[in-house]
Amino acid sequence: MHQPQFLVAATALALAGPSFAGVADANALALRTADLTPEDVEFLVRRATAQAPDGYAPSEVTCPGTRPFIRDSSSSVLSPEEKAWLPIRRQETITHIKDFLKRAAIPNFDSAKYLDNVGSNSTALPNIGIAVSGGGYRAMLNGAGAIKAFDSRSAGSTDKGNLGGLLQSATYLSGLSGGGWLVGSIFTNNFTTVQDAVASKDIWQFGESILEGLVKGPENIGIVDYYSTIIDELEKKRDAGFNRSITDIWGRMLSFQLVKAKHGGPPYTFSSIANDTEFAAGRTPLPILVADSRAPGEKNTTIESVLFEFNPWELGSTDPGMTGFAPLKYTGSKFDGGKLSSDAKCINGFDNVGYVMGTSSSLFNQIILRMKSDPAKYQPKNIPKTVVAFITDLLTTLGDRSDDVADWTPNPFKNWNSGKNYVASSDRLTLVDGGEDGQNVPFHPHTVHERKVDVVFAVDSSADTSNWPDGASALATYQRTMSNSSAGTSFPVVPDKNTFINLGLNTRPTFFGCDTSKSSGPVPPLVVYLPNYPYVFHSNLSTFTMSINDTERDAIISNGWAVVTQMNSTRDTNWPTCVSCAMLSRSFDRTKTEVPAACKDCFSSYCWNGTVDSSQPATAYAPKMWSNTTIDVASKKDSAGARTTSGSATLIVLAITSAMLLL
Repeated sequence: MHQPQFLVAATALALAGPSFAGVADANALALRTADLTPEDVEFLVRRATAQAPDGYAPSEVTCPGTRPFIRDSSSSVLSPEEKAWLPIRRQETITHIKDFLKRAAIPNFDSAKYLDNVGSNSTALPNIGIAVSGGGYRAMLNGAGAIKAFDSRSAGSTDKGNLGGLLQSATYLSGLSGGGWLVGSIFTNNFTTVQDAVASKDIWQFGESILEGLVKGPENIGIVDYYSTIIDELEKKRDAGFNRSITDIWGRMLSFQLVKAKHGGPPYTFSSIANDTEFAAGRTPLPILVADSRAPGEKNTTIESVLFEFNPWELGSTDPGMTGFAPLKYTGSKFDGGKLSSDAKCINGFDNVGYVMGTSSSLFNQIILRMKSDPAKYQPKNIPKTVVAFITDLLTTLGDRSDDVADWTPNPFKNWNSGKNYVASSDRLTLVDGGEDGQNVPFHPHTVHERKVDVVFAVDSSADTSNWPDGASALATYQRTMSNSSAGTSFPVVPDKNTFINLGLNTRPTFFGCDTSKSSGPVPPLVVYLPNYPYVFHSNLSTFTMSINDTERDAIISNGWAVVTQMNSTRDTNWPTCVSCAMLSRSFDRTKTEVPAACKDCFSSYCWNGTVDSSQPATAYAPKMWSNTTIDVASKKDSAGARTTSGSATLIVLAITSAMLLL
């Protein structure tokens, strides 16, 4: 059987390992799009026709009695579906909040009596959000450690000093990029536990690069069949009349690792979560993924870019540049002026769960911008210059065509609300990684006034300095809520990045927004900032790491558990009590309840008091391991070398595979 030239090249590159520069005839790998032979093109078309799996390509369905339409959120941010679901979920959280507060008791405070007194009004109860940052596998796995610690189903999570039950008490759970992989994978796999995902041999197996197939995995699929399967699915989408982008490839790759189904579950959609029995009964939080807009023709995103959210019911934005939501299930349908014409078909299946997760982590425009702006720093050292030139040229071409994004064409917001809508005149809606504007922690969904979130537990695994966080994301969100780019949101004051480092605010949990006495408008949520820090393992992997062995995976998860529990409260024995105080803080305000003395002590210890030290840190940030009981990863040196090679190969293999988009 003919093997296409670009797949031969991809195979050689992926298997070359550390001897990249020694690959025979390296110049042959630097093929141009024009070098694709007629046999290559015939291969793509033939296999798409004969072997494309059902499910990935969007398809026509019978329209419901009330035809889908674009919802104007200017008068009410929340959808009717979210409004109907919220009372169910809030009622469901009461038992879990009671159980948590019983374990993490506040001294001399009867939490059960307090909750019973306000229990008839669930809105008086704590309304809790959890936000998991972006940052590739680093963020996914550090976030997984946090979620594992928060999940009462996890072994040891309800032991003394731990925080099990916080997940069951939460109303909202947001993620973007790597954090979005975590949230998407958990919900797609029936709200699985982290420990079950890790124990499974079908998902979360990251020892093989996402670029190399799953030879050792349950599907035993080699690299050529791996890429052929992905190409088949993309060709079927094209044949159905829909644009493809590099994010289609990326999303399919993610699904192979994150979705427990054959070939990563091509039929699985994000909107199908709404029909899940557990979710519909309010027994899970509401999952929300975040993406940034990047208008066609633009090369970058800024703090003013319109923020989009994906929830099981809708895709849209509360920002003044949009204030509208499309029914996620029917994206791919040709909306015009906010509605479907009488002869327009209803489309399902566009919101493939891998594509949604890929959209939230689509940062390929940032790769090319960095490679061009600082080649000495960002261009791979161990790859022939001819290959690097090919990557740069191809990704530039994709960027010029706006194919280095997630393409949600046809634009559901075309000709709708043209006075405000920034894409009203565009046929395309193009989205990118939700952290590209600097807001790498998905705070935004929790800051919407109408959601009335009391407290956000923010797990920050950003790579701000030496792949550790420095508060930049929280600062970006604060600055945005103070601008005209965001409406109907509020966020507590946070200091500059140097202050975060100089005061050690990025080395331990910190509360922001404790004092609301001077708030003139809607009170922002209290932010419990939980920065990644080396308790038992140096988990500061590069965002572009493409493979992690099981030992490292488990070590990062263990460190994430330690980050949010402060090493099972060995760093501070009062930590669970202080978490309880944070949960109840806004509820105390609403019910005019005297703050317990223990909570006053907690707030004194953890609340940022407004002190600022903006001076340049004297030395580069290099946190030391907190615990003497560290996790030894014997193969770390070897795997680090493999990760470097795979990280470089990311650019090459994705670029070569993406050549098909130019056909």
